Amino acid sequence: MILNAQLPQGPLAGAWQRYRDTLPLISPLRKRQFDILVVGTGLAGASAAATLAEQGYRVKVFTYHDSPRRAHSVAAQGGINAAKNYQNDGDSDFRLFADMLKGGDFRSRDANVYRLAELSGAIIDQCVAQGVPFAREYGGTLANRTFGGVLVSRTFYARGQTGQQLLYGAYGALMRQVATGTVELHTHADVLDLVTVDGNARGLVIRNLRTGELSIETGAAVLLCTGGYSNVYYLSTNAVKSNASATWRAHRRGAFFANPCFTQIHPTCIPSGDAYQSKLTLMSESLRNDGRVWVPVQAGDRRSPDQIPEIDRDYFLETRYPRYGNMVPRDIASRQAKRICDRGYGVGGTGRAVYLDFAEAIARDGQAEIQRKYGNLFDMYARISGEDPYATPMRIYPAPHYTMGGLWVDYNLMSNLPGLFVLGEANFSDHGANRLGASALMQGLADGYFIAPATVTGWLAGQSQTAITPDHPACQEALAEAQARIDQLLAIQGDRSVDSLHRELGEILLDACGISRDRDRLLKARQQVQHLQQTFRDRVRVPGSAAGLNPELEKALRLADFLELGELMIVDALHREESCGAHFREEHQTEDGEALRRDDQFSYVAAWEYSNTEPQLHRDRLEFKTLVPSQRNYQ
Repeated sequence: MILNAQLPQGPLAGAWQRYRDTLPLISPLRKRQFDILVVGTGLAGASAAATLAEQGYRVKVFTYHDSPRRAHSVAAQGGINAAKNYQNDGDSDFRLFADMLKGGDFRSRDANVYRLAELSGAIIDQCVAQGVPFAREYGGTLANRTFGGVLVSRTFYARGQTGQQLLYGAYGALMRQVATGTVELHTHADVLDLVTVDGNARGLVIRNLRTGELSIETGAAVLLCTGGYSNVYYLSTNAVKSNASATWRAHRRGAFFANPCFTQIHPTCIPSGDAYQSKLTLMSESLRNDGRVWVPVQAGDRRSPDQIPEIDRDYFLETRYPRYGNMVPRDIASRQAKRICDRGYGVGGTGRAVYLDFAEAIARDGQAEIQRKYGNLFDMYARISGEDPYATPMRIYPAPHYTMGGLWVDYNLMSNLPGLFVLGEANFSDHGANRLGASALMQGLADGYFIAPATVTGWLAGQSQTAITPDHPACQEALAEAQARIDQLLAIQGDRSVDSLHRELGEILLDACGISRDRDRLLKARQQVQHLQQTFRDRVRVPGSAAGLNPELEKALRLADFLELGELMIVDALHREESCGAHFREEHQTEDGEALRRDDQFSYVAAWEYSNTEPQLHRDRLEFKTLVPSQRNYQ
């Protein structure tokens, strides 16, 4: 099937405004008659819920946290992009668009990316109006710094706490609506399934994490704003409870899953300490503005870094990519760090790390200035590693971080299931095969504040829905299926813990479907994952009961979904016989080891339909109106 993305006609510049002008509207009085269900309270979910409620809709919001402020958006550190051109260095909406399209290796829709670039300035204005404390220059203007894959300074930041401050702004807007009664907030609410009626998304199956009670919530539309699936790798920079169950359950109900193999490995993370670690810690990409990446020239050199003179250091990113240096995109920096460690040049006890050195920046600008810009990040590194990064270089290594894949959506952010809208990292739409740094926060807020409120209204205006109540047969069927899954897991009483199985899945995927991939490893990994699925069904042990708080049951439900998603990632990676962005097939590379796309065969979004046997592929063709796809070159 060739999918219709509902793309606007005409030039990309101004296309969103022209398209929005054609969307039908609903009167404020009519909006009060619609219930909209929003899952997730990160940047996308909180901003969408607040904006839709402000417009007059009745909104119900669901989060498995005890407070919306604990959503994982709070962990984003480095910044948010916008083409304000405050630095007067030549930036523009078009340059932001071009950098994102190129950074994603021409595997995203140009219309979506251009829309995001055009909305970027309005996002900053919105957040400033909410009181987000962006860093400022001496003259009062907002400060900018650069991020990987660009040659301008367009990243707005609040030290290393940008995600936290942006989330607090959206949280304030959300809680204002809660106080006025237009938003009904449900905490400790875990989504176990999507309810569809006549093919339309009309409700959710919710489990109360404190009591274990299952319930049904119904509405006119459902918005999934639940983030990505990097925790499929077990160890990632995501919060431990971050999961893909809401999107995967929607996939099993018929929503297509797009580009699942497009997963980003972040180059700037604190290396893993031991096999029993539960998560990894991100060091912001912004650190590469002042930190220099290097390894010893001699393989196996175990001298402390202060004893290694300049002549014995290899600043490998600066040498290989002289124009961008340490600020190459994440996929490239990660790949080069892995390659250099594979050849025996890595540092630290495991040899799986490289140095990120601030000695030159401290000598140039002074420690006080570095502390002003990155102080909280340096403090975090010191607490975790026990080392002083002002005196000793940080040790970093790539780790799973962001997922570009997600549920397929059209230009309206609606999936192929009518009424199911997917926002932020939960969809696939804007980043192609590789996300540039500081673009995630931009996408989440653009989707929530500006895009979904217009397109949800446009869709509802054409609907003549009848009310669905929890006693509807489709609701009761979904409720019974969720209860059966829980009962089945509790009944197995095997000898394997959920964490041990999840850790094994992560090791398989990271090796075969991580920084690099090849056909033989992928084929073997699929067999291993299928075997692990059977092991899970036969041997997992979930102690306790379904009543009340049961973290092991939560984890088991999520792992069941991760096991199926992991296999689909492998299927997608096997299917895509090319290298593009973070998807690096070793069979498809240039003579100097860079990714080699095959535009004649794979210039499309791969959208997979769920099947009990073999996933079914649908294609969303990519056509480029403004930029001609070219080989990425950061040298």
